[in-house]
Amino acid sequence: QVQLVESGGGSVQAGESLTLSCATSGRAYSSYALGWFRQAPGKERERVASILWNDGRTYYDDSVKGRFTVSRDIPKYTMYLEMNDLKPEDTAVYYCAADLSGYGSGLEHFEAHYWGQGTQVTVSS
Repeated sequence: QVQLVESGGGSVQAGESLTLSCATSGRAYSSYALGWFRQAPGKERERVASILWNDGRTYYDDSVKGRFTVSRDIPKYTMYLEMNDLKPEDTAVYYCAADLSGYGSGLEHFEAHYWGQGTQVTVSS
């Protein structure tokens, strides 16, 4: 039911910035969360950041805290991930996901019910 489409990936050098977008369905549940995950080759998928759609509360993994900023544009039904000071370790396929659990789910815990197709981010030194 929920459709997610990522965009904005690409190749950059270490220290540069990149912003990803996650466009969602034109209709939103009254309470759900969106999150950014990434998966590097040979590694498990990990949550990078997430945001509660209703009130904008956010979560960040320690590896990106202070460098990445997750935000949302409510009228556009779009979530963004501003990535600054990128490092080679940030290289991965980045996925957008939706947690429809509600009641604050998406911060301490994120249960992905829907996934986007992913967008590649490559950071070279």
